[in-house]
Amino acid sequence: MAVISATGLYTPENSISNSELVEAFNQYVDNFNAQHDSAIAQGEVQALQHSSAEFIEKASGIKSRFVVSKKGVLDPAIMTPLMEERTNEEPSILAEIAVKAAQDALQKANRSAQDIDFIVVACSNLQRPYPAIAIEVQALLGAGGYAFDMNVACSSATFGIKTAVDAIRAGTAKSALVVNPEICSGHVNFRDRDSHFIFGDAATAILIEHESIAPAGGYEVVDTRCITQFSNNIRNNFGFLNRTTPETRDNADKLFIQQGRSVFKEVCPMVAELINTHVANNEIEKQHVKRLWLHQANLNMNQLIAKNVLGKDFNTEDAPVILDTYANTSSAGSIIAFHKHSDDLASGDFGVICSFGAGYSAGSVILKKR
Repeated sequence: MAVISATGLYTPENSISNSELVEAFNQYVDNFNAQHDSAIAQGEVQALQHSSAEFIEKASGIKSRFVVSKKGVLDPAIMTPLMEERTNEEPSILAEIAVKAAQDALQKANRSAQDIDFIVVACSNLQRPYPAIAIEVQALLGAGGYAFDMNVACSSATFGIKTAVDAIRAGTAKSALVVNPEICSGHVNFRDRDSHFIFGDAATAILIEHESIAPAGGYEVVDTRCITQFSNNIRNNFGFLNRTTPETRDNADKLFIQQGRSVFKEVCPMVAELINTHVANNEIEKQHVKRLWLHQANLNMNQLIAKNVLGKDFNTEDAPVILDTYANTSSAGSIIAFHKHSDDLASGDFGVICSFGAGYSAGSVILKKR
């Protein structure tokens, strides 16, 4: 049996409120409309619209977000985070925040890095193709065994948990770290009214171990399930085949894009069906599911899914929300919710970690409090 022994969290020092973000965005809009005044008057260019803190909160439930770098984001002439490029001899920024989250988890479980024999860095925003960030994390921690990266967008954490659990059950690892470093601010189009507010940065870590060595407490991993279904409704086309030019930065196709209404309509029933079927197949009555730790993308989506799974009278504590202060942190979101809202469950209680996102992809992890 595999057990979640501990989780870790890294939260950046910098935070950006909706009002700060809107002030910069609206100044950009004013500058753009003034610059293209004649073309707008002639109908050749569409005028941009202001955003507002009220619009953002109503559309998403987000009030603020943490970012690794605030510099540049609030400058209407830049509108992107500015981070100094590091040399090959320095730790990469993604590995650095991954290590901080991993160390937090190890400390909570009273483990050393030498106890780890498998590391998977599972996230949606890898900063390079190779060498693997996971192998860099392995080296920085001083762990042994093997390591690799994986990307299933916002579902990366749950797919990573399944990968680690399968390795433990197969006997190829006894103590595994799943790490989810997400610098989502790097792929946000801060000039797009419909998406400039969605993402924030964070890193999480999950320590998963064989029951024979896991410390007391924690959560038994009852079962894992993953599904994928191809869709273009959430996409980012930037990659190593692109050439970085000033035009690339301004090309919305090379940043996060989505068809929000279609995503809402298609993903919510898919996720609810996944959880309901997964729970039923494990012969667990719905009323025994005490907590849903859902992907933190949108408050309205989470409430609809929770209502379908837990019933219309579910308590908001049963499906905790952290996106109001963290925003959407991609794969890290459901793990932040678990990290902050799992200690209060009683022995024998069931809960489900579920993430969903581009692909489409969705992962469900049924847990039982030990």
